[in-house]
Amino acid sequence: MTKKLRAAVIGVGYLGRFHAQKYAALSDVELVGVVDVFPETAQRVAQELGVAAFTDYRELLGAGGSNGAKVDLVSVASTTETHHAVARDCLAAGVHVLAEKPITVTVAQADELIALADAKHLVLQVGHLERFNPAWLAVKDKIKRPVFIEGHRMAPFKARGTDVSVVLDLMIHDLDLILPLVDSPVTDLRASGVSVLTDGIDIANARIEFANGCVANLTASRTSTASLRRLRIFEHHEYISVDFGERRVVISRKREGSLEDLAPDQLPIDSESFQQPPGDALMTEIEAFVGAVKNDTRAVVSGREGRNALAVALDIDRMIAARRNPHP
Repeated sequence: MTKKLRAAVIGVGYLGRFHAQKYAALSDVELVGVVDVFPETAQRVAQELGVAAFTDYRELLGAGGSNGAKVDLVSVASTTETHHAVARDCLAAGVHVLAEKPITVTVAQADELIALADAKHLVLQVGHLERFNPAWLAVKDKIKRPVFIEGHRMAPFKARGTDVSVVLDLMIHDLDLILPLVDSPVTDLRASGVSVLTDGIDIANARIEFANGCVANLTASRTSTASLRRLRIFEHHEYISVDFGERRVVISRKREGSLEDLAPDQLPIDSESFQQPPGDALMTEIEAFVGAVKNDTRAVVSGREGRNALAVALDIDRMIAARRNPHP
């Protein structure tokens, strides 16, 4: 019988609690415990899942199994400011890490984690959840050479996301999707943003030009009255619309012999429907992480990909700040 991998979740607030639930549901994983700096939060989730509660993640990194720790892998779902220190300590102890996005606060911190994971031959995955959205999984391999990309990501205001800008909170999802899709260096970047409900940037727009000629125009807002997560990808003679919220994909192609219109073509999913049935993207993400650990394979969203999305997001934030404060 294959030995179960031992897991823990560090930070079990809104999102971390879901991570813990997914690990607890896996047959090849033992959820050892959950960690939160707030004892009542740790206790509540621990009791719900029948595991141990901790307030200091370093208790899991002491004497234990072959790697010296009491766990084999962790999800780091604590606040963004703590990602670097927590993930660094876990990797140093020989523990595989799934870090929620953004991977860290700075690119230098991300580079340090990547180097440490590489040196210790550990999996470092970043929690860019849209990579596992059923609609994206259905269409990503059909996209060949984008020439223009337009993204809209709108969400109602939630106080729990305001520890970072709207770029790092929302737009970074689309950055993570398009950077490997375009696979070309950024040559020009223009961005603007405004504050509405917080002291930070609540609405942002970025226009990104790539060396291969592709252009991406991205808008993100956390002041919307309704959620919208949509990416439109234009290729020669083809237009692909991906609705992440509705999990719907529509492909429109130029009619044969016609220059007048585009013909909508429903993308079949499982040869039956172009609209994905309800799926569990977080479970798919965690299963991919566990699979990479078990099989010693590359993470679906590697630390370097998380770092690259962070780097562009920070450039956008800096450009917005410079436009808002032209005379520092």
